[in-house]
Amino acid sequence: MTCYFIEATAFAKLFVREQGTEPLIRLMESVEDNRKLIAASTPLEVYAAIRRRERSGGIAAEDAAAALESLRTEAARIVQEPLNPAVLEAARQLLDRSPLRWPEALQLGAALTAREIFPGTEIVFVSSSPALLEAAKAEGFRAADPAVEGALEENPEPPDA
Repeated sequence: MTCYFIEATAFAKLFVREQGTEPLIRLMESVEDNRKLIAASTPLEVYAAIRRRERSGGIAAEDAAAALESLRTEAARIVQEPLNPAVLEAARQLLDRSPLRWPEALQLGAALTAREIFPGTEIVFVSSSPALLEAAKAEGFRAADPAVEGALEENPEPPDA
């Protein structure tokens, strides 16, 4: 079975339209909720990003309100990896061996912990952060950027094909 760990930079695309929104929506519609994972901190990260865009004039107040309501609904449907001591330790270890910032390490640490909890399950790490995609690959994940054509297909073609 394949599960998708949706990191905050990708999850945000569900609530504010940008490159990669449509493929991510298709993924969310085609995959059962119990096969979609996020870190427990992801809804707060996305909430903050929406509020920042609203304050900067990037989105209207009514659009921000609608996005925040949709965020609450969608986040409640998805499996959330709690920020427990195992996740924090995995994030600390990532900081020792990679140039990630702490919020990025927390996201990837949650995915690493989820992979330990679900042995034998392939977890695809979905992100729009080049640094996180690179780090996830280094940790043995199949990594996918929703903004890259075909990246979220069940069996994507190798990049050199």
